[in-house]
Amino acid sequence: MERCGWVTSDPDYIHYHDTEWGVPVHEDQKIFEFLILEGAQAGLSWLTILKRRPGYRAAFDGFDVNKVARYTPRKIEQLLKDPGIIRNRLKVRSAVTNAQAFIKIQEEFGSFDRYAWRFVDGEPKINHFKTQDQVPAQTPESDAFSKDLKQRGFKFVGTTIIYAHMQATGMVNDHLVSCFRYRQV
Repeated sequence: MERCGWVTSDPDYIHYHDTEWGVPVHEDQKIFEFLILEGAQAGLSWLTILKRRPGYRAAFDGFDVNKVARYTPRKIEQLLKDPGIIRNRLKVRSAVTNAQAFIKIQEEFGSFDRYAWRFVDGEPKINHFKTQDQVPAQTPESDAFSKDLKQRGFKFVGTTIIYAHMQATGMVNDHLVSCFRYRQV
């Protein structure tokens, strides 16, 4: 069974690739989870974040955006002592800031899903890459999405982070054409 070239032999990575990566996500809570995790990943490997995902779910109240938006400075200090997450003050604070901005988008558009998918005209963009080096780190769509998020007050949402988010949530299908998941998603 052939997989995308970035997948290692780690069982968590294989499971993530085979069941989640590139599958279109339309549930706001799951989209929020990916935004937090992608921001936490900045400067680190995705596998590092996957290994801590259960810790993030516990620490961030199952990624309940309304709860995260109300985190106090005291709660942030507690999170910075939690070994189950990346204890970077800027990243933890950004989760709270992003939750607050996320809610504003939900109020404006009816859902974050409706807002986000506008950047790909409501349908996954299907790419036809044959090699891993053909897969871009950013696109005009991720540039526009990132720019808009920043204007709305989001942090840790640079275009590369947002493109990774778009890949993870199925807004783009970047499975290689030789990958068994390419046709499935």
